[in-house]
Amino acid sequence: MRTEPAAALRAARDALIAARTDSAAARETFRWPDVGATFNWAIDWFDVIAAGNDRDALVIVEEDGRESHTTYAEMSARSDRLAARFHDLGVAKGDHVLLMLDNQLELWESMLAVMKVGAVILPTSTMLGAADLQDRIDRGQVAHVVTTLRETPKYADLTGDFTRIVVGGTVDGWTTYPSDLGEPAPAGEWKPEVVTAATDPCLVYFTSGTTDKPKMVVHTQTSYPVGHLTTMYWIGLEPGDVHLAISSPGWGKHAWSCFFAPWIAEATVFVYNQERFDPVGLLHQLERSRVTSFCAPPTVWRLLIQADLGSRPTALREVVSAGEPLNPEVIRLVEESWGRTIRDGYGQTETTAIVGNAPGDTVRPGAMGHGLPGVAITLLDPVTGEAGAAEGEVCLDLTTTPVNLMAGYLGAPERTDDALRDGFFHTGDVATRHEDGSLTFVGRTDDVFKSSDYKVSPFEVESALLQHPAVAESAVVPAPHEERLTVVKAYVTLASGWEPTAETARDILAHARSAMPAWQRVRRVEFGALPKTVSGKIRRVELRAREQEAFGGPQLEGEWRDEQFPGLRTGRRDA
Repeated sequence: MRTEPAAALRAARDALIAARTDSAAARETFRWPDVGATFNWAIDWFDVIAAGNDRDALVIVEEDGRESHTTYAEMSARSDRLAARFHDLGVAKGDHVLLMLDNQLELWESMLAVMKVGAVILPTSTMLGAADLQDRIDRGQVAHVVTTLRETPKYADLTGDFTRIVVGGTVDGWTTYPSDLGEPAPAGEWKPEVVTAATDPCLVYFTSGTTDKPKMVVHTQTSYPVGHLTTMYWIGLEPGDVHLAISSPGWGKHAWSCFFAPWIAEATVFVYNQERFDPVGLLHQLERSRVTSFCAPPTVWRLLIQADLGSRPTALREVVSAGEPLNPEVIRLVEESWGRTIRDGYGQTETTAIVGNAPGDTVRPGAMGHGLPGVAITLLDPVTGEAGAAEGEVCLDLTTTPVNLMAGYLGAPERTDDALRDGFFHTGDVATRHEDGSLTFVGRTDDVFKSSDYKVSPFEVESALLQHPAVAESAVVPAPHEERLTVVKAYVTLASGWEPTAETARDILAHARSAMPAWQRVRRVEFGALPKTVSGKIRRVELRAREQEAFGGPQLEGEWRDEQFPGLRTGRRDA
């Protein structure tokens, strides 16, 4: 067993932990570790830290009270044995293995085992249907599939020459996942000793596809496995922590907070499985299991503040959010109840965490923070392309050779070239830089729009709307208008206890008039569920298209406009 790569990674990790409350020092002193020309995170890091380690690596609690604990040493041994079985089934170095599993032990040990064979993991959500799976099998060049008994019917009519492995039962044409991984390995069993280059592919993640067909993001043996040092630092993880992250398998954020970052820190990954989200049950687990760090997307935080947060769970030290921008009102309410400030973070499937409010930082409400250690953030003017703009596209400077950036898009060299053009990685997101250097998200380059020649940031409007008690969630888009070019329209999901009536619409529009400058005021509102990707991100592209199609026709059913309430224009609520 080589120990040099682990020593280099541990030294870099420990330096970040030592500077966890001094982000300026961390950014100044941090250097990416040199793990060598050959590197395999599962063998060269995980197995090294797992040797003789009886600390819990993974704890899974089910809603019915069942609970499982797997130590680092056990996880290492189980994944070794599983790697041997995969090898016997023909899984070879470089093969693409689609993992379509729930938050269950088999997911974590399979990810390690695939890495140990030198194969490439394609994490996939169980929410996908047959058509999406066929696309992933075809474009993702899938050679092997591992999934649960419940999901196997989706594959009945799929084409392709791939090995089928089923967890939790037996199905004709499928190989049953081994049930004896906890037993000692027999003499002569294959040992995972595959050598992979640090630049070899390790994972292929499909993006959420908010505007187009999902891209296939290729990460190497280092870009995610080592690159998530930034994520560990942003979360504030330390050895011995218990970390709970609300994240679904199959998406990049799951690897961020439920796999790489906690295990780089030698922390415990804690999972609480719920059939339907129950804030009371979640809050109970945060207290009962003495969770020290908690990460949830904005949607979950918004649901939590509608429940009774109560006092802060006793052991909880760090609270963070990522996935979409977090509204200032949510931060304020959690801070009032728990005395903890939610620290927003930012990154993409193509990267690890690259911007964040680090532990010890003074959080500007609504800001996503500063560039994290080892990351050089530049804002490019969207018109001139000049660097250093006060507002512009968030880009990574490629002259710094960032470790935590994808290798490219699988099968799409033109997309890769476009994303990496002119010496920068282009995120497609626009942000504003404040005088203290912190960044605030403005929107996707294709989400920001103009109304009466003024720029409108959907995020700013949505944050203001969230201050109204009727608004649980919203999506703001441009509605074409004959005179103003566009007007601001909000699609709103109502909080519990509110009805989609004229009175509610008028109240929300009146709030918008008082809370926002004239050019950002919401002038139309419509109630209902928001269209989302399977990963939970709002598909504003569908709403924009709907508004375009409706232009010039009658008022949409269920839509309310400010001209229907004359009192709004005069400032009188009784008109």
